[in-house]
Amino acid sequence: MDIENLKQILDGVRTGRITVEAAMEQLRGLPFEDIDFAKIDLHRSLRTGFSEVIYCPGKTIDQIREIARRIMRHHHNILATRAERVVYEGIRETIKDCEYHETARIVVIKPRAVQRIGNIVVLCAGTSDIPVGEEAAVTAEVLGNRVQRIYDVGVAGLHRLLSVQETLFKARVTVVVAGMEGALASVVGGLVSCPIIAVPTSVGYGASFGGLAALLAMLNSCASGVSVVNIDNGFGAGFQAGLINQMGPAD
Repeated sequence: MDIENLKQILDGVRTGRITVEAAMEQLRGLPFEDIDFAKIDLHRSLRTGFSEVIYCPGKTIDQIREIARRIMRHHHNILATRAERVVYEGIRETIKDCEYHETARIVVIKPRAVQRIGNIVVLCAGTSDIPVGEEAAVTAEVLGNRVQRIYDVGVAGLHRLLSVQETLFKARVTVVVAGMEGALASVVGGLVSCPIIAVPTSVGYGASFGGLAALLAMLNSCASGVSVVNIDNGFGAGFQAGLINQMGPAD
């Protein structure tokens, strides 16, 4: 149930197209629907502007499909994150209206075109960081944001980053994805005036400790305006970037 659905129901009652009893039938599932193994938050879009997202690891394909079926009665553009291809194929067996972003590992269920506003730039330090960058980019796009991708511009070849600085200057939010030592976020922080969301990745050799080195480096950044999400959390970065991007007037 999102704001537009609720407005349509209330307007239907006002004009007599929908009886009070029929409206109550549609609303009785609020604020959540209990299906034994999950309590689906049907109210979330009214509170936060976007429906509940399905995190796939740890769930069976049957559970994912059932959760998706319940949510899609009320919403479109439902995200299923960290979905491997076998999960997508399992969803598609019974829900044909879906699309798969393989690099991002995201299934969009009941996809619908949305107007995209503003300008979010997603930067990746290296090619190995692209899956996390794509998770951020796809998430932000589905939420209605315009996204530009700039990949493989890490600090080992700083001239690559400087060659795209004009694009960076036009960004309203920048998501910086980096593993190894995670230095790219601080460098970008010294170039731009927009908010930076830093995403440490688990890419790196042994002493990177699965992304912990990059996480600590980003948390200790000397650059102002850098905030940090958890290791490999492209979804969280994309969602947060979208919220910031849509707070003010769009370009």
